[in-house]
Amino acid sequence: MSDGKSGLQLRSLLKKNGELELSLVNVPTPEPGPDEVVVRVEGAPINPSDLGLLIGPADMTNAKVSGTRDLPVVTARVPEAAMDALAARLDESMPVGNEGAGVVIRTGSSDAAKALMGRTVAMIGGAMYAQYRTLRVNECLPLPADTTPAEGASCFVNPLTALGMTETMRREGHKALVHTAAASNLGQMLNRICLKDGIGLVNIVRSKEQADILHRIGARHIVDSSAPGFMDDLTAALVDTGATIAFDAIGGGRLAGQILVAMETAINKTAKVYSRYGSNTHKQVYIYGSLDTHAIELPRGFGMAWGVGGWLLFPFLMKVGPETGNKLRQRVVAELKTTFASHYTKVVSLQEALQLDNIAIYGKRSTGEKFLIDPNKAM
Repeated sequence: MSDGKSGLQLRSLLKKNGELELSLVNVPTPEPGPDEVVVRVEGAPINPSDLGLLIGPADMTNAKVSGTRDLPVVTARVPEAAMDALAARLDESMPVGNEGAGVVIRTGSSDAAKALMGRTVAMIGGAMYAQYRTLRVNECLPLPADTTPAEGASCFVNPLTALGMTETMRREGHKALVHTAAASNLGQMLNRICLKDGIGLVNIVRSKEQADILHRIGARHIVDSSAPGFMDDLTAALVDTGATIAFDAIGGGRLAGQILVAMETAINKTAKVYSRYGSNTHKQVYIYGSLDTHAIELPRGFGMAWGVGGWLLFPFLMKVGPETGNKLRQRVVAELKTTFASHYTKVVSLQEALQLDNIAIYGKRSTGEKFLIDPNKAM
């Protein structure tokens, strides 16, 4: 086992000529300051938000691998049309990985840092696809003694996003919500939260197989957007739950507009008074993902009280403040093995994460295919 003075880190580099290069670089581990610790990273999930930085819009179907077994290099082309939007990262070798977990192996001199020595901690702060990370104490979340790094690796992004959705729902005066791509790890967490907290949830999926996943975990309202009766089924679920806010991971295409139309139809089924301007009930769709990168299509037909906007976890946490953020984090720790449990289809080393057959799987962002990188896993 290394002494942690240096270690491998996965880097993503987009060159001005449109070539994406993924590689492993040996980097020194910064010595911890008084309020810092060094963590041996033993688990870091590949989330959709990580893929945006890791491979972005690159065409991985024609990717090539070179280098050596221990230090592979993957190259691929980014379409010229996508280059303007990526100008800020050109020719900058960027570390990847929003969150992870591992064991503290060195600490700074403060009491708070020393208290973490030998502890398993979850981490947020970027550059997690690396063997070692030096972090501030407040970027680490101590985990219960019986928790493994794999169990704690995903306890920031997905759990806090799911809790952030229900918190946003309450703060904005809604009583139930809609979620798309709902059979994902995040979607399953959101289901468990809503069942536990008594919140109405309408789950929109894209296939019968995804619907089956949610049926098995006890989800109550599941509608399949690929089914012929989708709009009728969606409207019925909205009537039953009264949901007037949605969180959409798909992003592009017709779905956001369909949700707004179905919400308006559901509201009007129980309306006492007709208005040619539509209902006065505000209907909100928040886009938080981009599984479909096409333009968002809004057909109208949903009155004048509506909104479509973006929603991201970190701006939400800044908005609600540290007290609420800490309260949400403590709930995650308390329910880490139940409500917020994550499931992985494969655990890979840093080298294995750059194998083309693995990239082909996790790069598709498919529901039910979630990879965990263990940077200290032997090949």
